[in-house]
Formats: sequence, structure tokens, C-alpha cells
Amino acid sequence: MSIRRNATARASAVFAAVALLTTGCADQDGNASAPRTGPPASAPHGYVAGAQEAAEQQSRLLLNDPETGDTRVLDLITGNAHEVSRRQGTTELTTDGRFGYFHTASGTHVLDGGAWMVDHGDHVHYYRTRIRDVGRIPGGPGTRIRGDAAVAAVTDEDGRARIYRRTEWEKGKVGASRALAGAHTGAVVPYAEHLLALTDDGKGSTRVVVYDREGERVASPAAECEDPRGDAVTRRGVVLGCADGALLVRESHGAFTAEKIAYGGDVPEEERATDFRHRAGSDTLTAPAGDRAVWVLDVTERTWTRVKTGPVVAANTAGEGSVLIVLQTDRSLHGYDIATGKHVSATKPLLTKAPESGTDGTRGPAIEVDRSRAYLNDPAGNRVYEIDYNDNLRVARSFGLDIEPDLMVETGR
Repeated sequence: MSIRRNATARASAVFAAVALLTTGCADQDGNASAPRTGPPASAPHGYVAGAQEAAEQQSRLLLNDPETGDTRVLDLITGNAHEVSRRQGTTELTTDGRFGYFHTASGTHVLDGGAWMVDHGDHVHYYRTRIRDVGRIPGGPGTRIRGDAAVAAVTDEDGRARIYRRTEWEKGKVGASRALAGAHTGAVVPYAEHLLALTDDGKGSTRVVVYDREGERVASPAAECEDPRGDAVTRRGVVLGCADGALLVRESHGAFTAEKIAYGGDVPEEERATDFRHRAGSDTLTAPAGDRAVWVLDVTERTWTRVKTGPVVAANTAGEGSVLIVLQTDRSLHGYDIATGKHVSATKPLLTKAPESGTDGTRGPAIEVDRSRAYLNDPAGNRVYEIDYNDNLRVARSFGLDIEPDLMVETGR
């Protein structure tokens, strides 16, 4: 069985800082070896204490069965599945690229997936370290967590947000948090060394506000976002889903601006784009457009494209000329040319059980995409498929598991 090799990542947003870890070094299987006591006398560029730097992306899949609580971390470099602490009753599994967030009724459990990347703009560093539990933070179902290299913003169902330092999580501790004043609509999003939020201005409008890291309001771009739902961070800025399209918030030389990307026509509420999926670092977003089509938002060109696909279960794309990948109710993956909407490829039925269309994306089959492969979980078949989307959706590898992977996210990107 061949091991895949990722191409060197292209530039995305420049991270504000890289926190130094104090954990032990990890071997290729994610197991800790003897800890280092400090940096070498002449630390090379990109050195991170306690982590092992690699020449390629260190992708890992976090997998969970909510019914039993069985949880695994599948290392896509070695093909090994690591057993970690059980997380029963998980209602949603999310990630910021390194940490996995297991949302349950009693709070959110944080797991360090032990793999991540750091983008310096003109080049990228890939790291791996040991996998370990961090702990539980307050916030049940409906809690939204967004993070960057320095902080994680945790927003509860009531719009109250708390800010955590990721340096503590990287040490395996939850640590203290501080509250961000006010109630917000949607998730608070760390971006460009600031915090972006949407808040009711008291006059019936929802507007963007920008806070510094200390929680002081520093800007409020002149733009409204009616009934905000969904968000994504891209190289071009932060995309916020609104009733009439999307709002793109950007930072340049310390100044923040907001630009509306409208649908260009009336869109029924049930066909709005509210659940954005994309490859990390890409400026092409996907979202279900009801049950039988998919929205593709090209942030660079500021355009929406509605691709008619038939019954949609999940969708994603690598962007930059790649196909739109859609899981449909026939249990197969289908590829569509985004520019023309033409159906260009399909797999044989992969899922053991036919899924339902129009799922909310929190449980069941999902599509994760990185720079060279896509991943599809088959819960009923105890399996994950690796798909080469550049080769007519060819199944490159198949990973048999000892759990039902009902929830899946990818880290290390």
C-alpha cells in the first residue's frame, strides 16, 4: 500500500505567532519520546520545542462513535489508528486544524490531535507531537469554537464568548479564560490578531464589530448582515453568511473593511448557504443549497455559483480548478465541473447504508479535503475512504476500523 505525499502548501493568512510547546517529542506513530529540556544552542528556523517538524502535511482524522463513545485518531501518514479516551454522547465534532472539539450536553471536550501546520506566508511548516486530552470547557450543544495560532474563542448558544490562550492547551491544560463583553450573534472569530463578531446595534440591524485581543472595540465596518448563519476564514478574509449572500471582512494595514457578496437574486431561506465547507487555505467555499444543489462561493472573484446536483448529503472542494465533490443518496461520490455544472466523474457506491439528503452535517457521512486527497467516512461499514480527487475520484486507500466513525474531522492542516 503506497503512502501519499502532499505537495508543499501555498500561502494562506500569516499566523500572528507560534506558541512554544513543552510536550515531549513524538515519533511517527504519535507516541511521546523523551522530552527536550530546551531549544538547541542554535535553533533552526521554524523550531518548535517538543514537536517534530516534517517535510509534508501530517494529516490525521479524528473519529467518534457517539453511541459507544469510542474515539480514534487515524494517522494518514502511517495508517495507524490510535485509541484515545471515550467521548460518549457527542452531538458534534469540530476542529480548528489541530484541536478537536467534542460537543456534548455536559460541555465540550478538547483533544490535541498532535498535528498542525504553520503558514509563514511564503512557506509552510508541518509539525507533529503526541496525541493527548486537554480537558473539558463549559458549553454544551450549540457552542461554537474558532481559533488561530494564539487564542480560541468559545461562543455559547446565548452569544456569550470566552477567550482561551492556546499556549495552555498546547501544554495539555485548559487554563483560565476571560470573558468578551456583550452578547453576539454567531461565532466570535479570531482573525488578523483581532476578534471579529456580529452584534445587534439596538436598531434592528446586525453589524460587524472588531475587538483587539484585550477585548476593546477598535472598529466597526459599515456593513449589515441580516440573519447571520455560518462563517469561514479564508486567505481573502472572513466570510459571514447572511440572508442575502455573504459578507467578506478583510484587514489591510490595520484597517478593517466589509464587502457584501450578494446572491444576485432572491434565495428561499431553506436554500441559503449556512454551512460552509472548504479546504484549509482555499478561497473557494461550498454549502448545500437546499437538498438538490450546492452553492460554490469564489471569494477571490466575489461570485456565487449554484450547481444542480440532485440529492445532496455532503459536499466539498479543494478549489483552484478542482471538481466539486458531492456525496449523494445513491451512496456514491460525484464530481462536478464548477464552472459549467457538468457532471464529470463518479465512484461506485461506497457507503454501506444509503444516507438521507439534507442532513445538517453534524453527524453521519462527511467529506474532508486537503491538498491532495479527500476523505469519506462510512459509519455503517466501519470504514474511511481516501479519494484522489485529481484522478476521477479514484479510491486510493480504504481504512478498516473497529468503531463506527459517525463523526469525522481532519487535523494537521
